[in-house]
Amino acid sequence: MNTYTWTVTALSTMPTPTPDYVVLAQYTVTGTNGTITVETQGTSQFAVNPDQKDYTPYADLTEEIVLGWIQSEQNLVVNTQANLDGQIDSIVNPPVSPQNTPLPW
Repeated sequence: MNTYTWTVTALSTMPTPTPDYVVLAQYTVTGTNGTITVETQGTSQFAVNPDQKDYTPYADLTEEIVLGWIQSEQNLVVNTQANLDGQIDSIVNPPVSPQNTPLPW
């Protein structure tokens, strides 16, 4: 069974509607089967919503909060982990490719 680690690597902010309003997060997801480790990177964009009731000031953000925003994107977790599973599987069981064979005559 593969395990996955999600890490926020950068945040981009806007000065409005409040200072340091997060509009973009970059992240890395690492997958491992215990022997083989692979990773992928991504970016999630967030809409500016000045009426947002559950706004968290920048200074109070945690990686867990931001990962919650990222992972709430529809199908992102399933698709990302399936991508990493495929990478690991391709290393464990390399695909067979056709070879150019000399003509028999």
